[in-house]
Amino acid sequence: MSATAWSTIASLATALGTLVLAVATFSAVRSSNLMARIAQQQFLVQLRPVLTTSRREDPTLKVNFGDTKWVRIPGGGAVGEVGPGDGSTGPDTPVVYLAIALRNAGNGIAVLHGWHFYPDWHRDVEHAPLEEFQRQNRDLYIPVGDVGFWQGAFRDTEQAGYEEARKVIEAYEPWTVELLYGDHEGGQRVVSRFTILPLRNPDASPNPTPNPTPDPQRPPELRWLATASRHWNVDRPDPR
Repeated sequence: MSATAWSTIASLATALGTLVLAVATFSAVRSSNLMARIAQQQFLVQLRPVLTTSRREDPTLKVNFGDTKWVRIPGGGAVGEVGPGDGSTGPDTPVVYLAIALRNAGNGIAVLHGWHFYPDWHRDVEHAPLEEFQRQNRDLYIPVGDVGFWQGAFRDTEQAGYEEARKVIEAYEPWTVELLYGDHEGGQRVVSRFTILPLRNPDASPNPTPNPTPDPQRPPELRWLATASRHWNVDRPDPR
């Protein structure tokens, strides 16, 4: 066999070896990238919070609004009250106090970022634009598998939504809140919608007092029932 033939065979063998090495390298890189994505997804799942309403048997939560106002939220319930403000955190006018007892059913700590109020039983398929959410005045954390709360207030009579919120609470009618929250790393944001329904006891007065004076010697009465109705992913694809 001539030298030229041997040279051609050697070149083909080298090219074939290079091709096999390239295919093996591509396969290894692709497999490595896939494993890295799976590991990242598993890590994110471990940090992912999911907020829902607390259970009826969960303990009552005592919540302060930064002034002299305290409320107690029974398990599975919410609070909607209109009361006088003391002027320490805003105008000295009637304040609309709102709160919901929550439970974190996810795998990571939930950090609440903001909220959006609707003065009705809101049923739109989309959540409010993120720029319309009111920012929380303080950080609210809800541990994994444990209970916590959300709170918000309308203090200024000139604030958008004040009059609507006051009317619906005083009339003892349903209202809705969308909560924006994420994990403790600041990602995986979610918007969850909670509808708050007045719980009317058939054995009680047909027109209960919207804001009864609490008796510290008695457990708080469950007057507003909280229900979770929808969740939206903000920083990742929606499952729907």
